Amino acid sequence: MPSATLISSVPTFVSREEHTNIAAETPISFTDIPPVLRHKEENVSATLDPPLDGFSAEDGAQGTLYIIESVLVFMSATGRGFQIEYPAITLHAVSRGEAGPSIYCQLDEHTGEAEGAASNDEMSDMRELSIVPQSAAFLEPIFEALSRCAALHPDKASASDDEDMDAFIDADEGGFEVFTGDEEQELSEVGRAALAHLESIIYYPEDQPRPDGAVNGDVNGREASEEDNHITQSAP
Repeated sequence: MPSATLISSVPTFVSREEHTNIAAETPISFTDIPPVLRHKEENVSATLDPPLDGFSAEDGAQGTLYIIESVLVFMSATGRGFQIEYPAITLHAVSRGEAGPSIYCQLDEHTGEAEGAASNDEMSDMRELSIVPQSAAFLEPIFEALSRCAALHPDKASASDDEDMDAFIDADEGGFEVFTGDEEQELSEVGRAALAHLESIIYYPEDQPRPDGAVNGDVNGREASEEDNHITQSAP
């Protein structure tokens, strides 16, 4: 299933105030309440690469962006539009590249398909979306609303990653348990990669040993230089 689907009208939605009022009236089913519109931005351009069949560059030149809790929607001034399910958005970020300020998204072209159905060519399995508002000042509210809605729709891969993380996070102590492979512990490839990344960015207090056996103040087993110390102090 492609990440983006052509539409001719914007899906039904309600404002946050309307949602609150409807919920307060105790409806028969809360699932029947239309999703909330988190953000609306007019005079936006949208570019899909590779292009979506039936949606031209002219269609993407100007339109309105609707960040609804159920789907992300772009409706062109030409009357054509597309919508994207949030699990298909594998990455979204504010880009300030040479092309100008924009919201950049990577889309998974095989979201919802059975595992192994995707091709071996990772590039062919991905589509890129660039959203350019009229002003760079609108990037932050767009990004924040997009992040909120994406968090409502975690994909299966993210859930699996969370389970891997739970395998070595000690919730009671609030710290990290170093994975040693003892006691029949196993981590998936994703879990091992996540663990390696965490160990590379975690700041360990001076009174706690690091998993690699080094002590704070050492960089790769050698005494830290003045420049190294500056980098360490500047790290979050």
